[in-house]
This record gives sequence, C-alpha cells and structure tokens, in this order.
Amino acid sequence: QVQLVESGGGLVQPGGSLRLSCTASGSIFAYIMGWYRQAPGKQRELVAVIDSSSRTNYADSVKGRFTISRDNAKNTNDLQMNSLKPEDTAVYYCNARSLFQNYWGQGTQVTVSS
Repeated sequence: QVQLVESGGGLVQPGGSLRLSCTASGSIFAYIMGWYRQAPGKQRELVAVIDSSSRTNYADSVKGRFTISRDNAKNTNDLQMNSLKPEDTAVYYCNARSLFQNYWGQGTQVTVSS
C-alpha cells in the first residue's frame, strides 16, 4: 500500500506559477507517476505522466507550460506549472500506478483567478 500526499496548491493570478509536490509513503521506483485534475462539473483528466525511465507525456492543453519530474530517491513527484490560465483551475490529484496497483492522493486545489 502506498499513500500519496499532495501539497503546493493555492490561489494564483493568471500568468503565474505554482509547483505541486507529491510525497509517497513508500518507494515509487516501479510506478508510473502522474498528475490528474478535475474541474467542477467535469471528468477527471490526465495532466501529465512520467514513467520509471523519466519518459513523459502531457495533455495538449498544458504542453510547454507544465513540467513533471520525479525523484525516486526521495519518493517524490512534482508538477511545475507556469503561465497558468483560469481554465487550469481544478483539484489536482497525484497518481501512482503499476500493472496491478493504482493509488491516488487526496487532491490539492489550484485556483487561477485575478
């Protein structure tokens, strides 16, 4: 069992930046780590994922603005978000998955508003 705890959310103005962090209670080496988000009234959607070889994949809507990274030694997974837009407002969830396991954090609110 792996527990995931997100931090770093908050209120930011359009064009601003935030860095989300996800800390796992155990080793993340074998997991694909990802960030997902869910806006009010919408389905949860993929934001970015990074595999154990640090290969990444991003939603088209965040390419060039967001960067996902991982530190296997520290069991952390971060999401650097730049040039934030109001449409990025959502609850952001950390995810760790393998072939047989799938874990979620409790989520952290990101609000982009002037």
